[in-house]
Amino acid sequence: MKRLVANFKKYRYLLGELVKKDIKLKYRNSVLGFLWTLLEPLLTMMVLTFVFSSFLERNSIKNFPVFILCGRLLYSYFSNGTKLALKSIRRNGSMIRKVYVPKYIYPLSSALSGFITFLLSLTVLVGVAAVQHIKPTWYLLQAVIPLITILIMTIGVGFILATLDVFFRDAEYLWGVILMLIMYASAIFYDPSKILDNPMKAWVLKYNPLYAIIMNFRHSIFGEPMEIKYAAYAFGFAVVTLVVGLTMFYKKQDKFILYI
Repeated sequence: MKRLVANFKKYRYLLGELVKKDIKLKYRNSVLGFLWTLLEPLLTMMVLTFVFSSFLERNSIKNFPVFILCGRLLYSYFSNGTKLALKSIRRNGSMIRKVYVPKYIYPLSSALSGFITFLLSLTVLVGVAAVQHIKPTWYLLQAVIPLITILIMTIGVGFILATLDVFFRDAEYLWGVILMLIMYASAIFYDPSKILDNPMKAWVLKYNPLYAIIMNFRHSIFGEPMEIKYAAYAFGFAVVTLVVGLTMFYKKQDKFILYI
């Protein structure tokens, strides 16, 4: 453990530089640049609010724009963070072949750069919540728990995907399909009570750790106590995922050079 900590400290400056690089590359050829971090979730929220309020029944959901935005922001970070981590080893293959750098730096920097962008995009949520007259309460402090949980889970899944992608190039396309399934199973734009009230379908949400994270984040925004059971399940899943991801990555990293 001491060796790992010392190694991390030794390369923390490089990690910081890679995080900065990922953020800059994301907006390199964009006219609006960083503003898209704010505009993209705002425009998506407006479209989803218009579509679902116009064509579907959503009377049971109060403050529908904030409801959507909470789910959309968290899902977008998980989706983008894991997709960046998935490609991180092959994307940096030329550097890995030339100089020694701890390989875990690459998927880790991808997850962290996405998390920084995600935190900045939360300013949109603050603005929309203010327009919707949602006042902050002490329960807002508990938002730290789902935010830390989704960061750990994204890093863990990122390590697993980065390892798989080196040996199995179709992982990128399969993960895209899985992400779509996860999105629909996370109650981002529909009332979860309609699913939870059906014993035959409730498992879709109950066993989805991302839904648990989104639900507790919404509770903190709307001034409600979080569900401890869901929080414990999601955090436990995230930690297990991180351990599995690090173990897979550590055991296979010496073979990366043969496939990238």
